[in-house]
Amino acid sequence: MTKKDYYEILGVSRNASGDEIKSAYRKLAMKYHPDRNPGNKDAEESFKECAEAYEVLSDSQKRQRYDQFGHQGVNQTGFTGFDNINDIFSHFGDIFGGFGGGSIFDEFFGGSSSRRRGRSQGIPGSDLKISLKLSYEEIADGVEKTVKIKKQKSCSACGGTGAKSGSGYVTCSVCNGQGEIKQVSRSIFGQFVNVSECHNCNGEGKIIRDKCPNCGGEGRERSEETVNVKVPPGVSEGQYIPMKGKGNAGIRGGHAGDLLIFIEEEKHKYFIRDNDDIIFNLNISIIDAILGADVVVPTLSGKSKLKIEPGTQSGSILRMRDKGIRHLNSSGRGDQLVRIHVFIPKKISAKEKNLLKELNKSENFNPESKDAKGFFKSMFE
Repeated sequence: MTKKDYYEILGVSRNASGDEIKSAYRKLAMKYHPDRNPGNKDAEESFKECAEAYEVLSDSQKRQRYDQFGHQGVNQTGFTGFDNINDIFSHFGDIFGGFGGGSIFDEFFGGSSSRRRGRSQGIPGSDLKISLKLSYEEIADGVEKTVKIKKQKSCSACGGTGAKSGSGYVTCSVCNGQGEIKQVSRSIFGQFVNVSECHNCNGEGKIIRDKCPNCGGEGRERSEETVNVKVPPGVSEGQYIPMKGKGNAGIRGGHAGDLLIFIEEEKHKYFIRDNDDIIFNLNISIIDAILGADVVVPTLSGKSKLKIEPGTQSGSILRMRDKGIRHLNSSGRGDQLVRIHVFIPKKISAKEKNLLKELNKSENFNPESKDAKGFFKSMFE
């Protein structure tokens, strides 16, 4: 039977680097590992193919001969592949649950020397999440806010160790300082190693001889802290600002979590936000709409004059450049859009009614006039 190309098996190019080959093998071995595919013969064959391909391509000399002569060149070195799963486990003893360090499977199959080192430094603290309400004015140009948070901080009595002064730690007798317990089992596929966190020391590999009376051995205590938050301009509802290491302190010296500050937008009295533009609804009289006027309107930075041109129609939108919100992570800012609403009174006096009747006789006020017909025609074209 013709063997598959090793590069095709791992899904890499022929000029792939050693790291790329290792990464590809890691993913495929995870996919086809017998623990994840019990009783699946196809997965078993794929697992052996991947191991064979990696064995050759990870070795510079074997790879050179394979590139030059193909499978025949590799066979001349005495390598003929793996006959069964046991061969793979034997060949990669430090990979599949062994005690050797630096294996590419450490993080997946239990050779967790790196994990033990991390856990021996304590248990990481959790993240904190708070909401911060901001006005449009604060969002428009950015703001610095001060917030108070309740959190776990490092214990002031023991300095975060969890141990009573002068007490210290002793090695866990259950895991012998490893922080984990390994259970070996055998199956038709060979030997498997199941790794679990030590229940006695919670994976830390050590136990406090005498606990700190202030924190009960946790190495942290409740506190209240004031934090300054710099909010950049242009943030939106639902976005958050991460503050690394400002969350809860870890247990017994573990690194602190992060503080996540979620943005909430306060409802504004005048404005509606549309991305970085601000919409303002302006009511004007019929007279101002006909004759035009200069009006004063509110903006995010104070009051500003706005010119209403004669003949402005209800529903028109006037644009006030650069009166909106500054763009997030870029220069410039949005605009203020003023939407015109022509006010129609519900009640008028007899004198006003007579004046309007006289005006209605004018061709300029007649919707059947040439100008009006042109206006309505343009609306429906």
